[in-house]
Amino acid sequence: MKTLLLGRWVKFNSVGALGIGVQLLALTALTSLFGIHYLPATGLAVEATVLHNFVWHERWTWSDRRTLDRSRVLGRLVRFNLTNGALSILGNLVFMRLLVGSLGVHYLPANLITIAICSVLNFLVSDRFVFGVPTVGAASSALSCVRGGRR
Repeated sequence: MKTLLLGRWVKFNSVGALGIGVQLLALTALTSLFGIHYLPATGLAVEATVLHNFVWHERWTWSDRRTLDRSRVLGRLVRFNLTNGALSILGNLVFMRLLVGSLGVHYLPANLITIAICSVLNFLVSDRFVFGVPTVGAASSALSCVRGGRR
């Protein structure tokens, strides 16, 4: 179990490393090329990264828990956005405001710091809630709904 968790942690951080590139490129483009203020640009860059990371996590990090049921994938995407996305966006905005706005740190290093702060909690939420294995009770309830309430 520890080996599986460690392997998943390595995959999660590999996807996260790619996501950092996506986020920094998006943030740079939005601020430098399009002249968007760093705070809304950060929110947009984080959301682009959340979508990117979800696809990789669904297909690689938690591939052993993958489903072809589109409604379950959509449910995971919603949970991922509501948890990892919200935590990442709120965490990034709060820490960017503190680091850039109050402490004068350049926005790119400040963004790297905020990403690191959010990563551990995002992993735990993803592993337990977003990509968690459904319990027997949950599967039974879902099956009951499909059958029209008959057990």
